[in-house]
Amino acid sequence: MAHARTVGFDLDMTLIDSRPGIKATYQELAARTGTRIDADAAIGRIGPPLEEEIRRWFPAERVAEISDVYRGLYPEHAITGSLAMPGAREAIDAVHAAGGRAIVVTAKFEPNAKLHLAHLGIDADAVIGSLWAEAKAEALREHGAAVYVGDHTGDVRGARAAGALSVAVATGPCDAQELRAAGADVVLGDLTEFPAWLNRYVAEGADGADGEGAAAASA
Repeated sequence: MAHARTVGFDLDMTLIDSRPGIKATYQELAARTGTRIDADAAIGRIGPPLEEEIRRWFPAERVAEISDVYRGLYPEHAITGSLAMPGAREAIDAVHAAGGRAIVVTAKFEPNAKLHLAHLGIDADAVIGSLWAEAKAEALREHGAAVYVGDHTGDVRGARAAGALSVAVATGPCDAQELRAAGADVVLGDLTEFPAWLNRYVAEGADGADGEGAAAASA
């Protein structure tokens, strides 16, 4: 693979639609703690670390404790209800078909991220959790990722901090305009467009911003 030998992917709302499972986990957390949590609002903010959301509903001195409770509830309530995003498996397969490695770099607690991928049969070569925004650059550099694919402006920042090409998919809380304004090099509608973009990138050594990618970005 002449270009992008390692491609990084975000998890939530990039490879998986974890909204049903996350909503169920917040609902269970609310029932266990007797605290009101607007689970629908919470799933509209997926991306940043869990603690940022927990801080909205619990006092600062309980954030670490409640975050641990949430992570403990997660395997039972979140895994089976979550779905693969359209094109997720095919995107990973495209990287492998091109002779590359596909890694997942996510803010999610790593053991829970691995449970999602195993349940959905998404075959990543490595999974690195608990990294958000610029901190994702640590793993991207360590694994030599030339491309990072994500749905959030935080993912764009992580790619840029790592010196990787930022490929954004408009499938999460940030729309195409926000992703482009944040500095994404390529904006795709979703991962179903990724294999064709990757083929062009590998063949031409270009950023793939022309043609299908540009059309998706302006949609």
